[in-house]
This record gives sequence, structure tokens and C-alpha cells, in this order.
Amino acid sequence: MIEVTHLTKRYGTHEAVSDLNFRLEPGRVYGLLGPNGAGKSTTMNMMTGCLAPTEGTVVIDGLDIYRQARQAKRKIGYLPEIPPVYPDMTVEEYLRFVAGAKKLPRTEQKAAVRSVMERTAVDDMAGRLIRNLSKGYRQRLGIAQALLGDPEIIILDEPSVGLDPKQITEIRELISSLRGERTVILSSHILSEVQAVCDHILILDHGKLAASGTAEELQGQMTAVPRLRLRVKCNEKTARRVVKGIAGVRLVRCAGAADGTTTLELETDGDRNEPVFLSFSQAGCPILQMTAGQASLEDIFLEVTDNSGETEDTQT
Repeated sequence: MIEVTHLTKRYGTHEAVSDLNFRLEPGRVYGLLGPNGAGKSTTMNMMTGCLAPTEGTVVIDGLDIYRQARQAKRKIGYLPEIPPVYPDMTVEEYLRFVAGAKKLPRTEQKAAVRSVMERTAVDDMAGRLIRNLSKGYRQRLGIAQALLGDPEIIILDEPSVGLDPKQITEIRELISSLRGERTVILSSHILSEVQAVCDHILILDHGKLAASGTAEELQGQMTAVPRLRLRVKCNEKTARRVVKGIAGVRLVRCAGAADGTTTLELETDGDRNEPVFLSFSQAGCPILQMTAGQASLEDIFLEVTDNSGETEDTQT
């Protein structure tokens, strides 16, 4: 179990992380979401004891990460955004070095290294220099070093950044395989990645916890107001004008396309389907598609962070 209490980090007058409070249960995969600069990496560095907070505590299974650092850090495996590898070592040499640094008993090091290489599918690269590995294999190697010592908690900062689609899928499968065995904390700004592998999502914005819950719980909070998704045959300017004249409707998103159609997302008061249909019909804008919408993780992200520049209030 991990308990974060009043965690704060200031750099002069800038507050990178502000009064974070949350509790993470064992065996689950947690996603830490947020725009660039939201405080994700700073939070992870404090949770691992790599960075001292200005205020607050991080407790790992009853051990304070700062006051009982040695015991607490043994419970954590950490992959920073840039894997901490030595390019002039081979894969196996590097993992043996890490095993020694983590003070694994000498008699257990060889078996432990072999085990994590097989688990992360880098065993076929054991004798290859790290400098000659692809980005995907370097990420796998970074996860392998985090798994050495059999820690209960794995913290991964942007583990799929810079990978191609096939490598991303492989890394996701690897992370999913850890569910139930370990607590995994995954930082990312790739929404599909978080939705694919995480049991619980925490969204940071400007260093503060803006939302927390499962994807279903967050969607439930957002769908209290019904939504409509439309594709209409008219330009964006006309679509905006039509929506502005419909009572009880809020324009969430509006984007024109090169083919002369416009895609809109509307929030309604629950009984606006017919007025929306009639308004576009009377304006000579055929509706090509009209569906009841459910808030996606992208909608939730935009709603709770300051990145929601596309959202507009069009109230009457």
C-alpha cells in the first residue's frame, strides 16, 4: 500500500506539485495522467525518494520513503522516462551490475537476471551491446532493471514514449502481465495507453489532483449531462451559428473538415434531440450522423485540465 499525504514541491515561488493526497492499493495498475508540466515526473521522483519534497510524506507499506529510505526503496522498482542504462555494457552485464547495486545475494544474481530477461523478452539480446538496441528493447531493459530484486511496486515514467505501434502494444502487454503480482504506477499523457492497461486513473493539472477514479467512474461523472455527437453537411461557421440559436445546448467541440462537413459535440438538457434536428434542417444543413455520446477519456481529460481550449459555452 502507498499513502501520499500533503505532498508538495516548490521551486522558489513556483509550486510544481501542490498538496497531493491519495492512497494506492496493492496489485492494481494506476495511471498518472496530465498535460506536460502537470507534475507527473516530479511526483514520481518524490514517491521513489529521488527528490525531497517541500512538504508532505510518502509511506510505502508503513515505511516513510525519506525517514526509512533504505527499507522503503527496496520495495520499489523505478523506470525514469530515460532508461538509466550504460551503452557500452551488454544487456546481461548491465543487469548483473544492477543486481549488485541492489545488493542481491551473489548466489541469486545469475538466476534473478535470467528471470527478468525472460520476463521482459530481452534474453535473446543478452550478449548485445546496449548501444545497438532499438528503443523498444531499451525500454524493455529498463523495465527488467526495475523488476530486479522482486519489488512490490513498479513505477514507470512514460514507458512507451518514442516507440512504434508494435512496440507500444508489447510494452502494454508486459505491464498488464504485472497486474495482481505488483502495484504498478504508470505515468503517461497518451490517453489510449492509460485506458488500455490501468485499473484506476489519477489526473494531475498544475500540480494538483484534478480527478481520480476508474475510467467508468470518471465517465459516469461526465455523463450526468447528456451529449450528442453530430456530423452535418455545412461549414464550421454555419454550424456554430445554428447551435447558438438552440436553447439548452452547450457546444463542447466543433471542427470543420475538408470535405465540407462539420463534426460537433453538444451537451444538452436531456430533451434537445428534436430541436437540434429541426434547427439544422431549417438551416439547410443535412445531418449525416447523429448519435448519443458517452464521455471518452479524452473528454474527461480536457474537462478537468486547462487544456480544454476547444470547449465553449454556448448558452441561451
